[in-house]
Amino acid sequence: MSTYLSSSIKQFEYYKMLSDKTFAQLSDEQLFWKANDESNSIANIVKHLWGNMLSRWTNFLTTDGEKDWRDREGEFNSDTLNRDNMLAQWEAGWACLFAALCPLTETDLERTIYIRNQGHTVTEAINRQTAHYASHVGQIVFVGKMLRGGSWESLSITRGESEKYNTEKFSQPKREEHFTDGFMKK
Repeated sequence: MSTYLSSSIKQFEYYKMLSDKTFAQLSDEQLFWKANDESNSIANIVKHLWGNMLSRWTNFLTTDGEKDWRDREGEFNSDTLNRDNMLAQWEAGWACLFAALCPLTETDLERTIYIRNQGHTVTEAINRQTAHYASHVGQIVFVGKMLRGGSWESLSITRGESEKYNTEKFSQPKREEHFTDGFMKK
């Protein structure tokens, strides 16, 4: 697998992990909380990502990424039933993405695929979706942190602990690892 593909997969895994750790900190009620009628709950964001992932990654090398069966507008309806339903959508979306990316080869990266009839190389499509998913994961984490307030468990370096974290990291020999490997809080 190419370095780019491996790195992209790790990046997607990282964003999934951030959301997974956010979901674990929230009550069922908090997953469905909305600031106002124009905002989205975490469950709405998950439903949107699920719809997008299924549409973009199902047969993505051979069919347009905006499938005719996708109901994008419906992705923002508040009809997800419960945490289990939301998590099933979440896992199905990511499974579709990883099933599409993992078998790719270096030569696939320059192939042209289409999203809404607009050509993209596979590399461009991966970059496009990475940015899209990262923005929504940021929303999920922000809402989670806002709802948890002082009881939020940091997903990276805890506030006030940067010096301690850096001292620990710089006291160790250099290692061959990608940036997401050393940043994830375990």
